[in-house]
Amino acid sequence: MNVSTRHIIAAVCAVFALAGAMSAGPHLSPKPLPSEMPFIHRIQTDLGTRFASEAAAERAGYFRYTNEDETGAISFTNLRWHSTDPAHPSQLWYDVHGRLLGADFSVPGPKSAGPPHLWGIDPRRWVHIGAHIHYVIRNDDGKVVYGATSLKKFVAAGGDPAHPDARTLVALGIVSSPAQVEHVFEFPSEWDLIVWILPNPDGAFAWKNPLVHPSPGAGSMPGM
Repeated sequence: MNVSTRHIIAAVCAVFALAGAMSAGPHLSPKPLPSEMPFIHRIQTDLGTRFASEAAAERAGYFRYTNEDETGAISFTNLRWHSTDPAHPSQLWYDVHGRLLGADFSVPGPKSAGPPHLWGIDPRRWVHIGAHIHYVIRNDDGKVVYGATSLKKFVAAGGDPAHPDARTLVALGIVSSPAQVEHVFEFPSEWDLIVWILPNPDGAFAWKNPLVHPSPGAGSMPGM
């Protein structure tokens, strides 16, 4: 199952009828507000330099955990879900050619806590994502599979979200052996901010970027 943060946020945006805007405010433009421009300039310069390649991200502790989504993005995470400042995104995304596209910033917490007020970003940019489980497996033929399952299914199979174990994926019938599992982790309940680092004519907070051309067939998302 290919379920990325961007897929989940797309579903949230659809609920709020946001045609292309990644925010909870239906009248908020995807183009940055004046108060948001220092943040955008900072991450484009800093992250664009430090994480210009997938190899640089991997050296810093990020690993790939999704397929390419319908916007052309492949997500990497370092499992550090509290972004303490603009220099520390919880996720980075690249295209199939290894070009850095953008980043996610996250603050764990329940939806009831309300969105963060950070870095001059309008709080309506943040979207709440519920907890779920992601995994990366390598089949016997060497093929890598990126997927996810719901917290409910994981717990019902005897899993502990706080300490995910590969054996739970065996119980779920996802793999036949724990040795196939390269990563299994909980994506916690959190507020998430998605932003393009690659310049985007539609705005840094737009859902898609016309300068990015997804591969044929990108973006399939079976449900959890």
